[in-house]
Parts: sequence; C-alpha cells; structure tokens
Amino acid sequence: MDQKVDVAALVRELGAAARSASRELARASTESKNRALGAMAAEIRAGARAILAANAGDVAQARADGGDAAFIDRLTLTPELVEQMAQGVEQVAKLPDPVGAITERAKQPSGIEVARMRVPLGVVGIIYESRPNVTADAAALCVKAGNACILRGGSEALESNRAIAACVRAGLKSARLPEAAVQLVGIADRAAVGALVRLREYVDIIVPRGGKELIERLSRESQIPMIKHLDGVCHVYVDDQADADMAVRIADNAKTQRYGTCNTMETLLVAESIAPAVLPRIAAIYEGKGVEMRADADARRFVPGAKAATEGDYYTEWLAPVVSIRVVKGLDEAIEHIAKYGSQHTDAIVTADAARAERFLREVDSASVMWNASTRFADGYEYGLGAEIGISTDKLHARGPVGLEGLTTQKFVVLGHGEVRN
Repeated sequence: MDQKVDVAALVRELGAAARSASRELARASTESKNRALGAMAAEIRAGARAILAANAGDVAQARADGGDAAFIDRLTLTPELVEQMAQGVEQVAKLPDPVGAITERAKQPSGIEVARMRVPLGVVGIIYESRPNVTADAAALCVKAGNACILRGGSEALESNRAIAACVRAGLKSARLPEAAVQLVGIADRAAVGALVRLREYVDIIVPRGGKELIERLSRESQIPMIKHLDGVCHVYVDDQADADMAVRIADNAKTQRYGTCNTMETLLVAESIAPAVLPRIAAIYEGKGVEMRADADARRFVPGAKAATEGDYYTEWLAPVVSIRVVKGLDEAIEHIAKYGSQHTDAIVTADAARAERFLREVDSASVMWNASTRFADGYEYGLGAEIGISTDKLHARGPVGLEGLTTQKFVVLGHGEVRN
C-alpha cells in the first residue's frame, strides 16, 4: 500500500497542517495545554489494551525478522511501561510552562527596556527507532512547549506508534486544541524520512533518536538544523581515592541496570593502585550477570577470564551485555582516554577527592559529567525535566537531555515608552 502513496506529497501535507497548528498552539494558554496533557494520559491508560496488542504484533514481527535481544528490549512495551508513559505525560503537565517567560529585563540609557522572551521553536520533526514510548514523550513535551510535531517512528514499531498517537490526538481533541499539532507519518516507506528532513518550508528543527547509522544518514541529508547525538560511549573512571564499595556499586549499575540505552556505561577505567581491590569484585558481578568483558593486559591480571580488548572495542557503543575495561595510571590518563575514545555523552568519576572531581567535571568535555553517580541518571526524568525528547551532544542551542527549555528559543523584546532614536 505504501508504494502507491505519493510520499513527498503526503509529508508536505503533514507539514502544512503542522505549521497551521503550531500557530494555534503557540498562543494556547498553559491551562489548555495542561488539560490536553491530562486527557492524553487518560486516553493512554484507557487504550492500554489496544496499545499492548499492537505492540505484541510489532514484537512478534521483529522476532520473526531476526531482531536481536537489545532491539527487542527497546521495542517491547509492558503494562508497567504503558503506565510510565501516562505518568510521564502527567509529569510534563506539572512542569512550569517556559513559553512567554521574560528574563534579563534591563533599562537602557535611551529609556527603552530590553528583555528576552522564551517562545516555541514552531514545528519539530522527530525521527526515531524502536522505542514506542517516544511517541508519547515527544508529543507531551512538544505540546507543553507550544510546538507542533511530526513524528516518524521506525517501521518496526508502526502499529504501536499508531495506537499511542491515536490516544494523543484524542487528548488534544478533548481539550479543543488542533489534532494536527501531533501527527504521525503512518507509512513505513523510508522515503518519508528523506522528505521530512528537506521540508524547510514547514519544519523548523529535526530531532533524531536512534542508532548511529540513522543519525549519520540524517546528518548528511538534512537541510534543517538538528538536535542530535551519534552514540553513547559512556565511561566510569574509578579513581585511586574512590570508596571501593561505592565504586563497585556504581560500576555494576552503570553497566547492568539496562544494557540497551545510550547512557549505559560501555568502558570502565580503573586507576592502577585501586585495581586489585575493586576489579575482581566488579568482574565477579559481571560474570554472574553474563556480561562479556574485554580488557587490556593490565586489567586481565585481575580479571583472567576477560578477552583481550582491541583498540576498536574502546570506540564501541555495545548496547549489550559487553563491557570494555582498561587500567590507567590515574586521572590524567583517564581524561585523555575519554577525550580520544568517548562520544561526549556521559562520563563519571568515582572519587573521594574533591579537587580531582572538580578537574574531571571541568575538563571532560561531555554533555553530562558526573561525580560519584551512575551514568544511568543522564536522562530528562532523572534531571527533573520530565520526559525528554532526546539527548544532545551538540554544543549549540541544547546540550544533554532535551526537555521543555530545549524545545523553545528566545527572542529579544523591547518595551518602550515612546522613545525614538537620536
């Protein structure tokens, strides 16, 4: 059926409708937006059975197509995850509305007052893979920030996304906001992605969420600015001044709490003087949980069962029960390793030395840098932003988890009293 669709015309029609809806949403009151979000959450709960049935079909097809365990994990919804989706939408409703906020107001010698006002971006195109919950998360954040959005999920989750999007649009309708404020590209044709990233007339920004291959492709093809990250090669560095029990706990959680996420630790760095105390303990936990270890020669002295790591392993985002391990001389070598092999996503130090922690926080050039905490905290929910639309490792506009503020921009506003320029 998709082959008979004029994809470019379809995407253009979605864009035109989104642009019109974005103007209406930009002037919507906080109350009406929150009412819509509440209705969306209620519709998600009421439609849970339909959402799970649609998802079961997607998962069955993915298994038949040979999807690996990490892929299936990202795709699969449970009753608990559907409830989390609804709660995420409700949490966004409780957040302060950034739209219209005026800051930096200052009177100038001429008499005018110059300030900045936070305003919506307009139309946001969101392209994502596997995770159906993104449909609800992205819709909630865009609506609260006053943006219309065009959602293009992966073909593997098409039925799940349709079921969730139907709940979202029903919520908008009940709150008398335009249903076109949230639109799903409801076809599997990959040409729709290419058409969306070239729709400069209607789309203001593209947010890609997915694997490195997808984002590299979009970086080449997009004619619209993007908020993105390529991959999450995240590190935990155990300093020689670390509390051993804390280090073991963090290294375990950062790797094994969930394998298929971009904030999961992929490389463990351990200072050589503390390696005898912590590496065997950490390795025993990994072995017990079925995590494959790839380590350098120094680390294999304490973890004899580990495979020899190649240099390529340290560049790899595993998204699986595999971890790279390296013993380093100390803080300087750890920072150098992260600068060379990391992806500027999330990196953590475990240490009791505040001066070393301050150096690490200052010198590691990543979107999130942590002291004595698991990398798994690097998401919008844990940062208090509500459901995030994605993680940005870019340095312009937004960096790190992108919540409501990242979906707005600022413009200058001038408040005058009849002044004219001499």
